[in-house]
Amino acid sequence: MGNLADIDENDLDLTTLMTLGPMAPVSNPHRIYSALRNDNPVSETTDTTSLAPGDGVRSFILTRYEDVRMVLRDNKRFSSDIVQRTIGIVMGPTVVGMDGQEHLKHRTLITPSMTPRVLKGDAFQDVVRQTADDAIDKFISEGHADLHHDFCFQFPLAVFVSLLGLSADHLDQVHRWVMDLCLVAHDPEKGLIASEKLLEYLTPIVQDKRENPGADMISTLVTSDIDGEQLTDFEVVSFLRLLVLAGAETTNHLLGTACYVMLDDSKLMARVRTDRSLVPALIHECMRWESPISTVVREAAVDTEIGGVQIPKGSSVLCHIGAANRDERQFKDPDRFDIDREDNEHVSFGYGPHYCAGSHLAKLEAEVALNALLDRLFNLKPDPDKPYRMIGFSFRGPDCLPVTFDPA
Repeated sequence: MGNLADIDENDLDLTTLMTLGPMAPVSNPHRIYSALRNDNPVSETTDTTSLAPGDGVRSFILTRYEDVRMVLRDNKRFSSDIVQRTIGIVMGPTVVGMDGQEHLKHRTLITPSMTPRVLKGDAFQDVVRQTADDAIDKFISEGHADLHHDFCFQFPLAVFVSLLGLSADHLDQVHRWVMDLCLVAHDPEKGLIASEKLLEYLTPIVQDKRENPGADMISTLVTSDIDGEQLTDFEVVSFLRLLVLAGAETTNHLLGTACYVMLDDSKLMARVRTDRSLVPALIHECMRWESPISTVVREAAVDTEIGGVQIPKGSSVLCHIGAANRDERQFKDPDRFDIDREDNEHVSFGYGPHYCAGSHLAKLEAEVALNALLDRLFNLKPDPDKPYRMIGFSFRGPDCLPVTFDPA
């Protein structure tokens, strides 16, 4: 593949990797994950980020598929509350940091806004396609572009702005705040400022939607109720911060990876271009091959053990999705990208009670976007003079995709 490493990856180990930022210029961490799966699948590590739970708290990283899936489905032994005490400092109270009945209640309240029935409607799909076409219109006459910057990075947040009923005039500013939220573990001050700015921006919009609801997602969120109980304004804003960050970042990296694998394999691109029924399978394998979000954290609620390793109560447990999705025990020839793969029950959208509520939205966006690119960009190839690469640890995807095509 067209990788370009910015650091000497031969010197990388798990401890070093954990200190790097979410989009660190690491082109291939899978060597480390493979070694861990085989030799130390439940590995005690040092959480060196500024969002670590606290002094004396032990941290373990899991890299095998069955261990990761077991933890994600067992919310009694492994609590999500740690999410609220870490990334929750910038998100506020969200469904991903809740357990039990509280989690069920909030998930039930937010789910109506993202059901397949709503998302598969012609009106919504037309909005997503128009958003993709608008992005392509800006560069299609040039005959060249950086698909990461000009499309994959811009398109998902533009969809959310439309979906949420926000003004497109504020897209660039919202995007900057969202990117700053991503940095909270390595630059807490910047993350907290961005969180506050989003609160200030979104609160009056939420209040207005409550008074004057429309057909957008915010209106659905503020009018949904269970037994007469609704989300508060702050809870809605908290969910919106999470939705925009997780949704935009996931779709960005997913789209980038899909473009990356097709650019790297012209036969694959020709096959998908000819047979669009393969687009969902392409997306599904991309999610396994390079999970857009690589780590999910839980906290041991009781003294327990995983794979014969004792895990004390209060320990943080890092489920490494990216490593689990390439576990040789679960997937045949896991490092190979195979659009025809049958053994593909990946865990990129999570597993169990916290399975991603936005998974349908992410897949739909990616399908519409990839079809738009294939419909409109002919003779699409990598730019021979500019390298492209896959990078990242916590977030994984290309950070540049320079291409050429026939100008329209």
